[in-house]
Amino acid sequence: MKFDLHTHHDRCGHAEGVIRSYIEAAIAEGLQVIGISDHSPYFAEEEEQPWPGIAMAKSEFARYVTEVLTLKEEYRDRIEVLLGVESDFFPEHTDIYRQIYERYPFDYIIGSVHRSDGVSIFNKKRWEGLAKDEKVRQKELYYDLIRQSAESGMFQILGHIDAMKGYYPEFSAIQTEAVENTLRIIGENGLAIEINTSGKTKHCGGWYPSDEILERALFNGVSVTFGSDAHIPSRVGDEFELVKQRLKEIGFKEWVYFRQKGPVAVKL
Repeated sequence: MKFDLHTHHDRCGHAEGVIRSYIEAAIAEGLQVIGISDHSPYFAEEEEQPWPGIAMAKSEFARYVTEVLTLKEEYRDRIEVLLGVESDFFPEHTDIYRQIYERYPFDYIIGSVHRSDGVSIFNKKRWEGLAKDEKVRQKELYYDLIRQSAESGMFQILGHIDAMKGYYPEFSAIQTEAVENTLRIIGENGLAIEINTSGKTKHCGGWYPSDEILERALFNGVSVTFGSDAHIPSRVGDEFELVKQRLKEIGFKEWVYFRQKGPVAVKL
């Protein structure tokens, strides 16, 4: 069983190709399940599309859902298409996002932290000139947001939980108990984390999360899933078999995907 739950398309403004292109790529790669999970609009902002190169316009969201559901039916005999969304997590706006998501039949929602302490986690300059204590504080603020997202009840999957290392590989070496504490809470709340292979496209050059975090996730009873985070169709299912093998080596026996927000276990 091959699946990929994290894919984007041209609506977000920084991915290439239409949804159909990603479904066709999944079929070509031999996947049985493909999840479509483009970036959520900034629902709490007054503007229709405050950052066109980051996320779709609010008025596009219903059309996005309709298109995925239409393609789900069209391709039902060739591949299972799942309706997902990658949702930004802003703790001060959870009610707004929750109310909107409840209107639609999502198979799963990925909760991802892309901004911490008011700055993009991928901002290459955010670490410049910081003392050791401040680096620790920044890492703890990031994981506190992930912890809050796990406790919000909004998500089935948490996205790229150490993506802050993307353009700052030294992030992984910053020591704090916040990572272990967050994994414990993720496990207690029954969420899955994704192994996201898009980290290879950043300076860190590896998957999210690190093997060390995956080992602690296993210890804390955290389920895992797979997401390429493809922004071009050719990356759908990227390194699926390598991830599968590594999870076996770490000690995982199964991973999951989601249908109608319920986990479907797949033996590794």
